[in-house]
Amino acid sequence: MEHSATTTVQSNHYQRPLGSGFDAFSTAEEVIKGIDLTGKTIIVTGGYAGIGLETVRVFAEAGAQVIVPARDLAKATRNVSGIANTTVESLDLMDPASIDSFARKFLQSGRSLDILVNNAGIMWVPLQRDARGFESQLSTNHLGHFQLTARLWPALKQAGHARVISVSSFGHHIAPFDFEDPNFENREYETLMGYGQSKTANNLFAVELDRRGKAFGVRAFALHPGSVNGTDLGRVAPMALFQQMGTHDADGNIYPEVAQKLKTIPQGAATTVWCATSPQLENQGGLYCENADVSEIDHGDIEHRYDQPLTLRGVKPYSIDPENARKLWTLSEQMTGITFETN
Repeated sequence: MEHSATTTVQSNHYQRPLGSGFDAFSTAEEVIKGIDLTGKTIIVTGGYAGIGLETVRVFAEAGAQVIVPARDLAKATRNVSGIANTTVESLDLMDPASIDSFARKFLQSGRSLDILVNNAGIMWVPLQRDARGFESQLSTNHLGHFQLTARLWPALKQAGHARVISVSSFGHHIAPFDFEDPNFENREYETLMGYGQSKTANNLFAVELDRRGKAFGVRAFALHPGSVNGTDLGRVAPMALFQQMGTHDADGNIYPEVAQKLKTIPQGAATTVWCATSPQLENQGGLYCENADVSEIDHGDIEHRYDQPLTLRGVKPYSIDPENARKLWTLSEQMTGITFETN
């Protein structure tokens, strides 16, 4: 028990803003300024729309070779055409065979992997299950990325100095991880709870992956990109959800005063790019970041209002708890049938 208490103190000790010099309005281009990625190989899941596409563009312009795994190959090819140094490959995060096939092809190339950005995600969808019966938001947002990271581990280790970035969300505040019933088999399905749980899983995965990976030079981070205008993430969400949160009017239009407080896509991609490349994070990891800085812990003392997006900040202690992180790792191995050995 002593060991666990120490770990908690250590992990929370670094979970506080660094004073990075950036803020909610910094763009991806601003945070990467002066950083040369020539010779680096980067994989960005879902890197063909919204903040993922901007992340890919900025990495490629800094000289990296960027691979964009995609479920919709036609859309991905169309969207990244014109960006130099990018390759589109087939990947469906809800299909274990597809993940294995993508990873096998990458490993056969013999390349090391410098940065893995687990960016793809789905949000607020009706109840759907993958072929194994797992709820789709958990399957896509966490389990698929857990398996992908496990399969690509040899290439991450080979880099000797790699980072794994999980694009999480303030949505982790909605729900802790339900270890008793993660797939809504015995409780009523509530899409927001499913989403919140999957984002809490992203945070916990970063904590445990970092603990296991740092001996091999692999560090992990999770992040909230901010409330971003113009992404297609909420495309299947019922309008009633947005109205309930006070962001949209009775006709389904976003209130102009809310819209102008949202981040642009270049601002939304900034924290991902900062986590992946910033020298300020050297020798650190297992942290949750936002607004291109490390986030503070929310002990219930931050007031959150959905019509004031800048108040949606802070990280919940349960989502960075080392004990929960170890427990989730074990459960993820059981659910995917993969033993993710980092040695």
